[in-house]
Amino acid sequence: MDTTLANRPAIGGFGATVAVVTYFGNMQNEIYLSGLGGTVPSLPMTAAGLEAAAREQLSPEAFGYIAGSASTERTAASNLRAFEKHAIVPRMFRGAAAPDARDLSVEVLGTRLAAPILTAPVGVLGLVHDDAEVAVGSVTSELGIGSVLSTAASSTIEDVGAVSGDNWWYQLYWPADDELAESLVRRADIAGAKAIVVTADTPGMGWRPRDLELGHLPFLRAKGIANYLSDPVFRAKLATPPEESAEALQIAVLTWVSLFGNHAVRMADIAKLRQWTSLPIAVKGIVHPDDARAAVAAGADGIIVSNHGGRQVDGAISALDALGPIASAVGHEADILMDSGIRCGADVIIALALGAKAVLYGRPWVYGLGLAGADGVRHALRSLLADFDLTMGLAGMSSVGEIDRSLLVATSGH
Repeated sequence: MDTTLANRPAIGGFGATVAVVTYFGNMQNEIYLSGLGGTVPSLPMTAAGLEAAAREQLSPEAFGYIAGSASTERTAASNLRAFEKHAIVPRMFRGAAAPDARDLSVEVLGTRLAAPILTAPVGVLGLVHDDAEVAVGSVTSELGIGSVLSTAASSTIEDVGAVSGDNWWYQLYWPADDELAESLVRRADIAGAKAIVVTADTPGMGWRPRDLELGHLPFLRAKGIANYLSDPVFRAKLATPPEESAEALQIAVLTWVSLFGNHAVRMADIAKLRQWTSLPIAVKGIVHPDDARAAVAAGADGIIVSNHGGRQVDGAISALDALGPIASAVGHEADILMDSGIRCGADVIIALALGAKAVLYGRPWVYGLGLAGADGVRHALRSLLADFDLTMGLAGMSSVGEIDRSLLVATSGH
């Protein structure tokens, strides 16, 4: 089946019309038409299905690293349950645009996206597929949505920037060396990143039982540190280039251990980051309105409401529950984004209605990458985009600008 994104004819209703804007919902028409010829999708159509398939196919170490969260994993579970507290109230006969004329586009931190979705900065993608972050960047560029490249990547900033088009951002884990941090940021700027995302919630790693039970930390095996091994500031700290021998590589890994994480970073350091780049700056990992206010006061252009997918603090507030108060506090001063818990199109709508301009989508497309490389990433992202597109239209909206809190009612939740 042809899975490339294109503005192809829609087949809904009594006649076909030619799409004039990106019609992500047309994915379902492609699948049904292929079904007439006996072809059905080779990958699951839901986030839960992708996770189940990945559990069977990936190594225990790879699956555990991607799927795992902190301690009892209550935070990861609460991220999903939080969406059940809100229900969409569809509106009828409102003159909503034809399916192939809906406008899902949005501008966030100066980046124009075909839909308000970016891939979250998931690290160490080489665990699940050799093409790693390069595959993700190429697919998101093709789809016109955004991607956020993790510092802890298996592919270098330059290799990912070469295929990621104009819609990618760079996520910084601020190391315990400002010269190295500056080097990473400047490399991203030169490679074409359109924004810098500073992760605030990971000065160190949380207690992650799935990884602990396997004794598996990929970085100690020199996985996920490509941006360090390729950095001139980092390499200057090494007596011998890491590629020369196993011993030299192990010394490089130990050097990485001494530099990863930084408990000394403060909001005031955003001003320091501003000296290194003129790109928009977002702070990721904020769940308290006062922290959001402090970040914006320090110079942040955006806030990404996130609890790191539940991977850091067990029992923490869900990202969605934190979103509304933060949007109310600083949404008039900064672009608000949200991640942690997005699994379907309705989730995207709920997050936008509560104040996010865009969402970051994490684990499901990583499972797709592990299952089928770039094709799996494309399948997972197109599935979310189609679900979002169709749900938005069926709820009575022609553009994302029409999504606001009036669309939602509170439910009893769980």
